[in-house]
Amino acid sequence: MNGVNVLHIDDETGFSASVGRRLIRRGMNCHSAASGPEALDILAREDVDVVLLDIKMPGMDGIKTLGSIKKEHPMIEVIMLTGHADTDIVISSLAMGAYDYLIKPVEIGIIMRKIEDAAERRKRNLEQGAR
Repeated sequence: MNGVNVLHIDDETGFSASVGRRLIRRGMNCHSAASGPEALDILAREDVDVVLLDIKMPGMDGIKTLGSIKKEHPMIEVIMLTGHADTDIVISSLAMGAYDYLIKPVEIGIIMRKIEDAAERRKRNLEQGAR
């Protein structure tokens, strides 16, 4: 699925830049943010289909950012990224409306499939909401 608008939120700017370049090469439109507040500013002005959101960030962490995204933009699908498999946090994020989660490091092919699945779900939800 080409043309998917993705926002990658991660304080690890090197990882974020690498993922962004790979997504762009595969036909996706990719924005990046290094913090929750920066991401919310981007979401206020850009049309985003799917967010890749790191859980562990300084200041406004991924869980707080997820809550704000789902409150302000409930139709955006959010895929949580974590380097630490904390079951409680993963379950909490799914209960808050996250689409899914991935444990870093993760292969770009897996990220692509998750993004495509999430974008397809968003498209279906938007179509159902329009009826």
